[in-house]
Amino acid sequence: MKEHPAYPPAMNQAATTLPVRPTRADPAPVPPAAGWLGDHRGPLTVTDNFAVLDDPVEQETFTLRIEQTEGEVAESVLMVQGMYCAACADTVESALQGLPGVVQARVHAATRRLTLRWDPRATRMSALAQVVGERGYRLLPMQQALGISERLRETRQGLWRLFVAGFCMMQVMMYAWPAYVTEPGEIPADIDQLLRWASWVISLPVVFFASGPFFESAWRDLKHGRVGMDTPVSIGILVTFLVSSAATFDPTGPWGAEVWFDSLTMFVFFLLGGRYLEFKARDRTAGALDSLMNRLPEVCERETAKGLETVSIRRLVVGDAVRVQAGQAFPADGELLSERATVDEALLTGESRPVTRAQGQGVVAGSFNLGGPVRMRVTLVGRDTRFAQIVKLMEQASTEKPRLAVLADRVAAPFLVLVLLAAAVAGVYWWQIDHTRALAVAVAVLIVTCPCALSLATPAAMLSSAGALARRGVLVRRLQAFETLASINAVVFDKTGTLTHDRLALREVSTRAGMSREQALALAGALAAGSLHPVSRALASHGSGLQLMDVTEVAGQGMQARLPGGTGVRLGSAAFCGAPGPGTPEDAPRVHLSDDAGWMASFTLEEALREDAREAVQALRALGVRTWLLSGDRAGAAESVGQAVGVDHVIAGATPEQKLVEVTRLQAQGLKIAMVGDGLNDGPVLARADTSFALGQAAPLAQAQSDYVIQGGQVMDVVHTLTQARATLRVVRQNLVWAAAYNVVAVPFALVGWMPPWLAGLGMAGSSLLVIGNALRLAGKTPDRSPAHPVAAPATA
Repeated sequence: MKEHPAYPPAMNQAATTLPVRPTRADPAPVPPAAGWLGDHRGPLTVTDNFAVLDDPVEQETFTLRIEQTEGEVAESVLMVQGMYCAACADTVESALQGLPGVVQARVHAATRRLTLRWDPRATRMSALAQVVGERGYRLLPMQQALGISERLRETRQGLWRLFVAGFCMMQVMMYAWPAYVTEPGEIPADIDQLLRWASWVISLPVVFFASGPFFESAWRDLKHGRVGMDTPVSIGILVTFLVSSAATFDPTGPWGAEVWFDSLTMFVFFLLGGRYLEFKARDRTAGALDSLMNRLPEVCERETAKGLETVSIRRLVVGDAVRVQAGQAFPADGELLSERATVDEALLTGESRPVTRAQGQGVVAGSFNLGGPVRMRVTLVGRDTRFAQIVKLMEQASTEKPRLAVLADRVAAPFLVLVLLAAAVAGVYWWQIDHTRALAVAVAVLIVTCPCALSLATPAAMLSSAGALARRGVLVRRLQAFETLASINAVVFDKTGTLTHDRLALREVSTRAGMSREQALALAGALAAGSLHPVSRALASHGSGLQLMDVTEVAGQGMQARLPGGTGVRLGSAAFCGAPGPGTPEDAPRVHLSDDAGWMASFTLEEALREDAREAVQALRALGVRTWLLSGDRAGAAESVGQAVGVDHVIAGATPEQKLVEVTRLQAQGLKIAMVGDGLNDGPVLARADTSFALGQAAPLAQAQSDYVIQGGQVMDVVHTLTQARATLRVVRQNLVWAAAYNVVAVPFALVGWMPPWLAGLGMAGSSLLVIGNALRLAGKTPDRSPAHPVAAPATA
């Protein structure tokens, strides 16, 4: 196996020897981005070095180990380079399925992502990558595949091919133009033949360079007994060129004197132009997902006894001290060591407003440092960070095939065979009528019927919506959930942490004569500052820095301390404070304040409603969706919240098991239900509902039952996601109808000879672009509450 010059020595050993993970005493150099397989030039061969994919340190970036009853299984998410269509995705899946150690292989055509479940005891990633390489594709880790250099290289190649095709097309059209505007015989025979030879020479770069991707893809499929979407295109290009060449070399031969170099170069140009625009549009479609997944820096500055050293973020360990420059993303979860930092956490909350973190507070990987250089101590790295959990959810969504997309792919494969048969029948039929037109008709049928638009119709729309929602702070875990959500007619809300915040808010203050509200709050806040009890946290924010002595907490009772003058003060229950104070409603939490003289004040608390809860419920009702509040809390508290937000029905006092029964009962009545919970104890009911939302941050990311994760906790995002899902299904239906209608109209035109090959190429490219363009409209449906910070935006070509 040959060595790759950009790899570190440890990565150039045989695939049977794994590189040893570097220790702190023996740091390894950071492998540059150019060291990945994606920077190879030309087709892969079986001698290419895949051992880098077996490096356990590198594998941590794209592989997760999953414990199952039969043993440990690895799940890897990789980018497949060289894919152009759904047939390519099917080729990669077929190459991997059935191999020893492969549990499941799933490729998403629109995002070119492979989700691979495999047994590390039975095979190696390098062996699997080699099998895929033999099919003409490359497996790349996600972050490297999304790198700047890779994007620029793909774009440059596409532009070069498009330029060559366009330039040659104009030259060939110039030589072909006299034949269109003159009568037969007006052009001398030698001049006419010279123009043919000139057209032939100029068409050579179009066939042997610009058309390269079509031939490579078709040959790759045919070698493995498959018919891909580039197969009819390649046959059309090749047949047109060969027949036109035969007519050029021997105008009196059986193929006649008609040449099609102008049509050949024109439809190659249109196909390449459409593919390039489709690539850019697809890149934009998944751009919001990719920009979030590619936020972490490759390297960071770690503090050592000798000063700062630059290391790969994969070499960080818990306890490392790291310096983060202004404009950089935090490389791991950690604790701030600097006095303060201004942080952009739009990735986590969907809100673009910067927040200030003080010394000792937590910062998370993927958020941006907007101020000067700051120091942090690493507390979580790699797969344990919250950023990694978010990326995992997004990878699951971007590699899933929606039901409609799977159906379209199944239709596309046999449809291609019918296309070849139809072109052959059309050619034979027209050869008997007018053999000079037989070629044009057969090629037009081959080109115009390629089902690219059909395969792109569903994934393009759903990915566009997933990207729009990701910018808003809503992560879509399953693309299939869009189809389900669009048809729901009932939403069931949990109460605590969903319609209400998971904290209490101050509602009312009662004081004894001579004490003001502000004085009572200041003293209560100073006492509450020493406790983590929810009631104490609600009052602590009202403290004014009053100094107390001998502050202690009495378990289950409250807080006690002494004022500077020696007077004793207490904050807690009525019995602890010695005076219950005025009466209070049954379900309202209440805490009391007293001193040596007796009762001083009482504070009535309530669950704080989310600011947009009522607005969200009203918006759902306006959309024709019925609403329920399903809570395990007491009836009085649940009814109070339900009345405040305006839900249609309230079910209180339900245990997790009873919640499951209630949701099942509603579904039995014919309702399609979306469940909205906070993810703490709602796992079973979230899984039982037709579709589900998890509001909040850490807890929803730790459980895997919801289809949507609303990181910022805004209830209105449920409404926005519902409207986005309905818009998505409308666009999917529009795309499918257009793709079908286009073929119904275009195929007869091609069969009767009304559509020349160049127009067929334009129609095929235009059909795919229309589908992508229609899907891109979804990116603007949802308002973007988290515009990318200038330093955060990934570079694109």
